[in-house]
Amino acid sequence: MADQNFHAELDTRGLFCPEPVMMLHTRITDVEVGQVLKVIATDPSTTRDIPRFCQFLGHELLEHGEQSGEFVYLIRRCEA
Repeated sequence: MADQNFHAELDTRGLFCPEPVMMLHTRITDVEVGQVLKVIATDPSTTRDIPRFCQFLGHELLEHGEQSGEFVYLIRRCEA
């Protein structure tokens, strides 16, 4: 995964569905439209849930990948 810039970070390591997406729903409003939020998770269900969250709410999933058992997502907040 490329080392991209981000404006805020959400660490959901150790949490399980539905907590990571619930926390993401709250945290995404803390960043300005156009800014990037980095999410770190250990729950494999986030590989399904976070892309669907972005698609449903109109946010841009810039990048996602797995590193040492952790899932990392870069999400650009869009007008929603």
